[in-house]
Amino acid sequence: DMLFVLANALTGGSNRGLSATAGIMLGGAVHTLNGAIGVGLLMHFVPVLFTPLLIVGAAYMAYIGISLMRSSITVGDDGPAGSRSAWKAFRQGLVTCLINPKAYLFILAVYPQFLKPAYGPIWMQATIMGLLTVATQAAIYGGLAVTAGRSRGLLVDNPRATIFAGRAAGLLLFGVSIFTAWEGLRAA
Repeated sequence: DMLFVLANALTGGSNRGLSATAGIMLGGAVHTLNGAIGVGLLMHFVPVLFTPLLIVGAAYMAYIGISLMRSSITVGDDGPAGSRSAWKAFRQGLVTCLINPKAYLFILAVYPQFLKPAYGPIWMQATIMGLLTVATQAAIYGGLAVTAGRSRGLLVDNPRATIFAGRAAGLLLFGVSIFTAWEGLRAA
């Protein structure tokens, strides 16, 4: 998620980075809902679903990585097309978050420890955890988006550096996807 926000902010400015952040925040809220209604139970009763989910997530990360490596990213001003780019960044941020296998592992590992009837209504606990998740994502990813968006000015005069940064981010994302798929298949 962090690399996705960084790539969007560097190539499309703070607006696009913040749009990606908003998509990831919505994905975080959906993860919270999943945790509250029983992702742990689903994985307990149908564990065969975890590996395909992990592979789909890795394939999507690979797709984004390859797209970044193949593109000739340029840094320009945010014109009228910026709104379409922002909307696309939002949607991709949401999908990236929703199919992120690490997010599901986090939900499986952490939420059952905190969502307990002895602490009060589950919906209230899940709401608090969801708000904390979204607030943390807003602070960390939003701060990264603004900082990287402001750094764009350094790249405007150096298109080669911009292309290199985009391709390096794509290569890194592709590498992470291969590692994720490898670990998922190895553990299966």
